[in-house]
Amino acid sequence: MRTELCERFGIEYPIFVFTPSERVAAAVSRAGGLGVLGCVRFNKAEDLEEVLKWMDENTDGRPYGVDVVMPAKVPQEGSAVDIAKLIPQGHRDFVEKTLADLGVPPLPEDAERNEGVLGWLHSVARSHVEVALDHPIKLIANALGSPPVDVIEQVHKAGVPVAALAGSAKHAQRHVDNGVDIVVAQGHEAGGHTGEIGSVVLWPEIVDAVGDQVPVLAAGGIGTGRQVAAALSLGAQGVWMGSLFLTSAEYHLGHRKPSGVSTIQEALLRATSADTVRRRIYTGKPARLLKTKWTDAWDAPDAPEPLPMPLQNILVSEAHQRMNESDNPDTVAMPVGQIVGRMNEIRPVADIIADLVAEFEETTRRLDAIRDR
Repeated sequence: MRTELCERFGIEYPIFVFTPSERVAAAVSRAGGLGVLGCVRFNKAEDLEEVLKWMDENTDGRPYGVDVVMPAKVPQEGSAVDIAKLIPQGHRDFVEKTLADLGVPPLPEDAERNEGVLGWLHSVARSHVEVALDHPIKLIANALGSPPVDVIEQVHKAGVPVAALAGSAKHAQRHVDNGVDIVVAQGHEAGGHTGEIGSVVLWPEIVDAVGDQVPVLAAGGIGTGRQVAAALSLGAQGVWMGSLFLTSAEYHLGHRKPSGVSTIQEALLRATSADTVRRRIYTGKPARLLKTKWTDAWDAPDAPEPLPMPLQNILVSEAHQRMNESDNPDTVAMPVGQIVGRMNEIRPVADIIADLVAEFEETTRRLDAIRDR
């Protein structure tokens, strides 16, 4: 399983894995893929600096990348406190009532409160880029399309390529025109921010539109070696994955039970591929989430309309913290793709990568046998 991107990035397999966990990202890189650390959760540049230092020390010299979030339209800027003043009281009342109805306990008095994710702000995302470029990163990706042209030029000047996610061929061409080096074709099945077009339709559309100009990574609904083979057969140069690694042994985010499994992972392990919804309630933009009693509450007739980014995330940030640190998997808030139905056990990252590669090889041998009959 080698493509041009393997040579370009010095990796064994064209498997790029986005994750908010530095432990998972480092393990992916050590296993022969390219771990891409999501930076949006770092409100302070110094916190990201500490984590990237850890990455430098724990990737065994293997390459890794980072993912920032820069919306095409510059959202409301300011501190969390300043922006929070723009949130209607009715929305706050709805969140508090919903948490009470769901039996979600409050945080301890001395607990540090989550002030909300500010990585959506251009000023914060730019600080992420500045910090990342002081480390030996091999890729900067933008989860919400093309970064500003000046940011692309800044990253290129440092000798680092830029990737951008696209949900349509039109978006992909715009990214290329702006100077993006790799397009991630993310289908409707994906977790988090995602578009309307299914993967099997989208991947070849984007390959046909821009594949002769830049490499294309396939994303959305990939969780097996067979699906990796399908992506490459449709013209992709590699795959971009995320959800599958939320149930890896190295994923330590969220409240962990004595068994070592987190509340979030318990919810993911029992979900089927039908247990996701695409809603604006997580960030203010459409994102695929695990279907829980929390998402059901926002679908009720008396629920308010979600606020625009970044107000919605600041509104629900402490609610997310309370739910994810509780013991109830019915009320977690977690982006995840439809591949969640295949996430049925906790496994080390190295085993997940090895299984992807083994099944890919088995699949291509089977296809070769069909061709040669």
